[in-house]
Amino acid sequence: MRCGPLCRFLWLWPYLSYIEAVPIQKVQDDTKTLIKTIVTRINDISHTQSVSSKQRVTGLDFIPGLTPVLSLSKMDQTLAIYQQILTSLPSRNVIQISNDLENLRDLLHLLASSKSCPLPQARALETLESLGGVLEASLYSTEVVALSRLQGSLQDMLRQLDLSPGC
Repeated sequence: MRCGPLCRFLWLWPYLSYIEAVPIQKVQDDTKTLIKTIVTRINDISHTQSVSSKQRVTGLDFIPGLTPVLSLSKMDQTLAIYQQILTSLPSRNVIQISNDLENLRDLLHLLASSKSCPLPQARALETLESLGGVLEASLYSTEVVALSRLQGSLQDMLRQLDLSPGC
């Protein structure tokens, strides 16, 4: 007797039935934990305490401020902008934070897919390339303002995740 693909599939069925998807609550908990970790990393960088996240700094308007209600797609877009800004800075302080933002964006994509939300590819920050001069002239200020505003945005995202944000 010959066993075709159906027989092989039936033979594997008991093993396949034991595989479970990751519960969405675990993904949400991991997302919150990662946000808290990033906020702690920012707090550990001592010079970020000197600027309020609400303070306006001339020439650094491309760094996002706080937005009141965030959807998952808005969170992803905001994190993409911060990630692009941080990767353009030469400081070693921000390398791990930038990597953490990439992981956080992946977790947000999982949350969005669990809600059947299509997350569009985050647009690149077009003005960042033209601001090379601003970045060169004020690297320290850019880092301080970006980290301060990122910290405020992350804390806002943490509150929003408790409210189960929409697409």
